[in-house]
Amino acid sequence: QVQLVESGGGLAQPGGSLRLSCAASGFTFSSYYMSWARQAPGKGLGWVSGSDSDGTDTYYENSVKGRFTISRDNAKNTLYLQMNSLKPNDTALCYCAKVAVVADNGVPLGYGYWGQGTPVTVSS
Repeated sequence: QVQLVESGGGLAQPGGSLRLSCAASGFTFSSYYMSWARQAPGKGLGWVSGSDSDGTDTYYENSVKGRFTISRDNAKNTLYLQMNSLKPNDTALCYCAKVAVVADNGVPLGYGYWGQGTPVTVSS
């Protein structure tokens, strides 16, 4: 069955960095658009970034452009999110997702599967 397992979350200081990983199994990872989303405390789930199947085309929500970088290693069935210049309002539970339907601008219209999430806390 499909499994997505995130790791790499934790505590970072403002201005610091974290690298999230998502290990995928149970499907042909290299064939799918993949995405990161996050849910801040008390807020709804929001899309963060997406990558097409071979990593050629990547997309970002405006607030993370220039700070976050999505990448993937299809040989290792792993999706990554490098998070730099972290801010306190980046604090959230971050999820990896297998996307079912994606719009031309890279924003998912429908999700297939989610991981369990990894927490990111940005605080001094």
